[in-house]
Amino acid sequence: MPIPEDVSGFELDKDVLQELQSLPKGLAEDVAKNLVMVARLIDDDPEGAYGYAKVALRLASRVAAVREAAGFAAYASQNYSEALAEFRAARRMTGHVELWPVMADCERGLGRPEKALDMAGAPEVQKLDKAGQVEMRLVAAGARRDLDQLDAAIVTLQSPELASNSVQPWTARLRYAYADALLAAGREDEAREWFAKAVESDKDGSTDASDRLAELDGVEFVDAFDGDDADEAPAPAKGDDKDDDEDDAEEK
Repeated sequence: MPIPEDVSGFELDKDVLQELQSLPKGLAEDVAKNLVMVARLIDDDPEGAYGYAKVALRLASRVAAVREAAGFAAYASQNYSEALAEFRAARRMTGHVELWPVMADCERGLGRPEKALDMAGAPEVQKLDKAGQVEMRLVAAGARRDLDQLDAAIVTLQSPELASNSVQPWTARLRYAYADALLAAGREDEAREWFAKAVESDKDGSTDASDRLAELDGVEFVDAFDGDDADEAPAPAKGDDKDDDEDDAEEK
């Protein structure tokens, strides 16, 4: 797959570059460039990112960072079976537990919410940092909703992190998930309150909480007129044609 000229490979994190040093220099550069393309495309073009990830995988399947990148690209493109396989491979190579929540979410994507809940109760969760534990809670709540257990989903999200007034990177998503679960359970007033709190903490626009809040408040957004439409002459009113006919008759 083509690599743009402005990609050097050195855009990667130092830890990943260090991991790639186990490869011959030329090969390491090729792998690094493909990983940069994965990072560039994964949000807007996940299928394209997955394509570059598969190239990197063919070149260096024994590098944990490559397996992890391939896993995230597959996950973003909803290829959950492939994503889970790559995440498992990366975990075997490193022994780390950071991927545990996204592995559980892959189980949800594969239609196995019960398996995701089993993973939410596994000892590995206790080894996660705070962000990882919050992510695991979000996945578990999603699994409860998959099983139509709305009340259980709401209880799962009730936590010290949800009640805290401090804003962390996960705060907006946690509040949003809680509001959405409340709304699904028919608790609209509480949902509105928590969507508003999600808006307050969503500094980088990671959720559409403001749109959901506006929808609950009955606010409708109207698109501005297209510039081309403004240049078009308005159609004559019904009365205009009659007046023109009368003028023509008088002239005759």
